[in-house]
Amino acid sequence: MSNQKRKALKTTLQLMSQLLWVMGLVIGLSGVYLLMKYRQSSLFFSHIYITLPAGFALASAAFLLVSGFLGSWLSLRDSPFLQGLFVYLLVVVFCLESTASALAYFHSIKLDSEIVPLSGVFQKYTGSRQDPNSHAVDAAQQELQCCGVHDYRDWLKTSWFNRTGGLCVPHSCCNSTFPSCNGSVNQPWQLNQQGCQVKLEMAFQFVLSFMIWGSLLVVLVEVVLILTVSQLMRNQSFMEYRMLHKN
Repeated sequence: MSNQKRKALKTTLQLMSQLLWVMGLVIGLSGVYLLMKYRQSSLFFSHIYITLPAGFALASAAFLLVSGFLGSWLSLRDSPFLQGLFVYLLVVVFCLESTASALAYFHSIKLDSEIVPLSGVFQKYTGSRQDPNSHAVDAAQQELQCCGVHDYRDWLKTSWFNRTGGLCVPHSCCNSTFPSCNGSVNQPWQLNQQGCQVKLEMAFQFVLSFMIWGSLLVVLVEVVLILTVSQLMRNQSFMEYRMLHKN
């Protein structure tokens, strides 16, 4: 292999390895984001299985960072052992990313059935900050900028609305562009117009789709890296061994 071609392969290995670092950070952040979203909205889910893609994404991110460091090291020196270890780590990353993307896809198409009926959660609303259920509802409405299950009229059917005089919805329903909003149903234009069911599904669909496309990008980079390392390993001069003869 000519020195010019070997130098080009080393440069490709260096650049792709640095890209592995970036992708490791992005994949890891997507896993953390999914865990944070679930923690904020855990009362709205029937089980915890939707966090499985996040676990595999975090494990994959750790291996991506290690692989990126090792690949950068290999771009500066030749070592058959480290090259073999690098390929092995890439295979491990491929398995983890494939599992994470498969789980993300499964949960993305099953999201409707995994989210519990929000009407039951909203019916348990008490308005107390000490009540975990009420706190989760207020936090969801403020963060997602939504009101009710489908719209603000869902609050008119709740027991909390009737107990409080039937004039206002929770203040967390207020649109942030109206500072004077007090939740009055007589001024519905000051309330968030979309319901929380759609907004919650959209938020989780976004992060799950991001993990799926991120996994595909990782696989493409891995293919380039494996081809590059295989070219570097070809015609590589290995140590020669000789038989020792007894005297």
